[in-house]
Amino acid sequence: MKVTESSSLYDNLDQMPVKEILTSINNEDAKVHIAVQKEIPKIEKLVELLVERVKAGGRLFYLGAGTSGRLGILDASEIPPTFGMPQGIVIGLIAGGDTAIRKAVESAEDNWHGGWEDLQEHNINAKDTVVGIAASGGTPYVIGALKDANENGLLSACITCNPNSEISKVASIAIEPVVGPEFLTGSTRMKAGTAQKMVLNMITTSLMIKLGRVKGNKMVDMQLTNKKLVERGSKMIVEELGIELDEARRLLLLHGSVRAVLNNYKA
Repeated sequence: MKVTESSSLYDNLDQMPVKEILTSINNEDAKVHIAVQKEIPKIEKLVELLVERVKAGGRLFYLGAGTSGRLGILDASEIPPTFGMPQGIVIGLIAGGDTAIRKAVESAEDNWHGGWEDLQEHNINAKDTVVGIAASGGTPYVIGALKDANENGLLSACITCNPNSEISKVASIAIEPVVGPEFLTGSTRMKAGTAQKMVLNMITTSLMIKLGRVKGNKMVDMQLTNKKLVERGSKMIVEELGIELDEARRLLLLHGSVRAVLNNYKA
């Protein structure tokens, strides 16, 4: 039996007091970061390759179904506002299309050719990288796409929580944080989903740092889409340049980004 389908270590959840439910979930969640830590060498290998491929004009595609697909879309959608990257460098795709982000699309994940067809709509090419996300490791939509990616010379990787699963046998790099049985049997939106999100955070954050989208420890290219971010950017400038907050805010609105202010500032 797959690890993600194994029976919960806890019985009679419906009879537990709320505090016991919450404590038990928290105890299970504490296992996730250990599982992810064991996969750092594989994540490092993927990121090192991604840096060179994106510098050469490649893109990063996340591909998944259900929770896995939604997590990929979430991570991809945060890249432009956080790092000022153009739309279309990191792209998340989900079985069933955008409708499936909020509502399950029946049988979409069972289409062996659907993933590759969705990738082709983005003019996929050999410079690109496809990361399949599948907690169970058996999603046809994702596995079929990775097989086609391999045949067309793309770099393929996967994130799954079942060791030696079908997707791991297809992907060039298999990242496998094995988190054990879910608190609620088979509910991979829980520990497995948390592990996947942690890995996605690590991939894109380290990639953006190595692409030069961070200065020191600051998001100097973030998009100024609301007052909170304008204030955050202004404070970054104050810390870097030692000027008054009002002046920092004026310069930020004038130049449009923290990086531009730092590059153009003359005392």
